[in-house]
Amino acid sequence: MSELALRLSDHPQDLADLQRAVALLEAPTLTAKMANLVGSPLEFAVRKLPNAVSSRIQSVTEAALYKAAQTALWSMDRQQPGKSASPRLHKLAAAASGALGGLGGLPALAVELPLSTTIIMRAVADIARSEGFDLNDFATRQACLEVFALGGNTGKDDASETGYYLARGFTTEVMRHLSAELAGSAVSGGHGVILGLGPKEAGKWLAKIVEKVAARFGVVVSEKFAAQAVPIIGAVAGATLNTMFTSYYQDMARGHFIVKRLERSYGFEPVRLAYAAIAGQRGS
Repeated sequence: MSELALRLSDHPQDLADLQRAVALLEAPTLTAKMANLVGSPLEFAVRKLPNAVSSRIQSVTEAALYKAAQTALWSMDRQQPGKSASPRLHKLAAAASGALGGLGGLPALAVELPLSTTIIMRAVADIARSEGFDLNDFATRQACLEVFALGGNTGKDDASETGYYLARGFTTEVMRHLSAELAGSAVSGGHGVILGLGPKEAGKWLAKIVEKVAARFGVVVSEKFAAQAVPIIGAVAGATLNTMFTSYYQDMARGHFIVKRLERSYGFEPVRLAYAAIAGQRGS
């Protein structure tokens, strides 16, 4: 039995929380859930999208994610950590915005996506706060953005080390390079966290992280757009897909921030190993 397992045996709630996090983070991908809803694979539909449409979706996604990070995270600064989350409220708001996207196609995406992404970002931040994280901290804001990288299908989503922890690892690498660029104006903390940023450096930090996360989030947005284009789906699918979107990222956020909370208590590497062991047991 691992050292962490021995320690967790004295804290059954923490063990149960980690098991819950693994169950949430190792659930079927959002791609699989959307394909099941519309009754057809989405990869082929995405490949059939014209290059101009794909490029437009990616640019709209990046702009929406950047706007959501600014308006959702910064507007929740004064909320107190530990406050209970309100998942149903965010799902209802997402369903309403999704109906618009289902009706309007690509032109409506530029209007609907910033709105729905902001709703999801607030839902993610709401959960982070409920797990005891301070939204004033850059580390928490980075972690909120990381959640949007957890929905993209990398082709390796069935393995804990190459799925959840790999998605986290790529943002850590971005932060490591960015901290070197900003040396002298910021202090680098553990696991790629940057402290003491001024407004200019904070803007650069946000833009760099959003750019990287949008590359993965844009894949899922393209699949959602393709799903909404399926005949007879329209506005109904838009509302349903947005509800599914929000619910999925709420689950990812809950699992993500449970893991990060446990890492604060037990350390990064012990929790990573325990996570892998639990995920392995689920797959056996």
